[in-house]
Amino acid sequence: MADQSRQPNVIVFFTDQQRWDTTGAHGNPLGLTPNFDRMAAGGTHLYHSFTCQPVCGPARSVFQTGLYPTTTGCYRNKIPLPEGSRTLAHYFNDAGYQTGYIGKWHLADENPVPESGRGGYRYWLAANALERTSDSYDAVVFDNDNARVKLPGYRADALTDAAIRFIDREKEQPFFLFLSFLEPHHQNHRDDYPSPDVYRDAFTGRWTPPDLTALGGNSAQHLGGYYGMVKRLDEALGRVCDAVKSLGLAEDTIILFTSDHGCHFKTRNGEYKRSCHESSIRVPTAVVGPGFDSRGQVRELVSLIDLAPTLLDAAGIEVPEQMQGRSIMPLLRRESGEWRDDVYVQISEEGIGRAIRTKRWKYAVASVDGAKDAPSADVYEERFLYDLQADPYELTNLIGYESHRDAATAMKERLLRRIAEAGEAPATIIPAESRRASGQRRVSEAEVRA
Repeated sequence: MADQSRQPNVIVFFTDQQRWDTTGAHGNPLGLTPNFDRMAAGGTHLYHSFTCQPVCGPARSVFQTGLYPTTTGCYRNKIPLPEGSRTLAHYFNDAGYQTGYIGKWHLADENPVPESGRGGYRYWLAANALERTSDSYDAVVFDNDNARVKLPGYRADALTDAAIRFIDREKEQPFFLFLSFLEPHHQNHRDDYPSPDVYRDAFTGRWTPPDLTALGGNSAQHLGGYYGMVKRLDEALGRVCDAVKSLGLAEDTIILFTSDHGCHFKTRNGEYKRSCHESSIRVPTAVVGPGFDSRGQVRELVSLIDLAPTLLDAAGIEVPEQMQGRSIMPLLRRESGEWRDDVYVQISEEGIGRAIRTKRWKYAVASVDGAKDAPSADVYEERFLYDLQADPYELTNLIGYESHRDAATAMKERLLRRIAEAGEAPATIIPAESRRASGQRRVSEAEVRA
């Protein structure tokens, strides 16, 4: 039975570039994620979960601070988290927790990361850009003293071993552990998805998501390795859960699984993310532990920016007013039936873009001047409109169609409101050039608001 006098431990199991549809809970038929699927079934499954910036550094800044990238200033990679930023570690430190960070950080501008750039985490076994210091069977990180540490084993296993050692060492006091993997992100220097050797060819050609079947990209080359990495990550998740259970901590420990963004395998632009599409922005998310067990599947739309306030709230720590996300705990406790019906996405590096997604519609804009190195733009132009009810894999762009002008207008109004709510400067959105779709019906007003 859980110790009601003890603050719950919190473990974040954070993967990199993992699509939501790699999981059995989202229909993947390959049996890659039995441990995640069990979490989703027995805990809380955030079925519609999205990043609010589909690129590594900005997404991580959101999770650590509960603020949009344009608020922290980390609106693209290679911008370090400003000194003085309040992170999850600071709030958990203040509440008497031991805090630890293991794995990929990507919120500094150097390796190894000096203590001032570690976001307040007291225990440190990490690297800034892990893909640049290590390889699949060459896991290299740095400790609290910035000494180089080579961990034995496949990289995901090596980091998991380190996490289990931390959990065992700190089990007598409340702890907050952020375990951040590189997998299933590609190994940059050779553009490869290196799975464990045992899975190297196990999943090649087995199953391809419909968007990749239609659009191709380089999925035929890389999807098998990607799936092998996902399989090993799920095994690592099972090992963490087993360690927690064996130490008698299961009923006192919250475990959150999620990812920073997805992967579209060069179908939407020249690389793997940085687009408004589901393949870039939708991620698998599930939580178990005190306050989350047996809460079932949550169908409301939840953003990465909501996870920091949720974890603080679940641990009994006051959520700072400046956080721009919302805790989902009142939603789970049925204390409030109110929840926003859209998520807001900022896009950088591939270009300056903004997007909004409701349960039915996806609408996205991009800066008119093609600028890339700025936090936002004054003027955008319409780029994408998808009816996710009729076209869940986003294969037909409806932007500019006369039949969908009302839908685009309604989504434009929503997007401008969310830009303002995020604290960005007012912007202008130029309508797309009008197109007439042969045989396309007109969308009713009721459908526009759906």
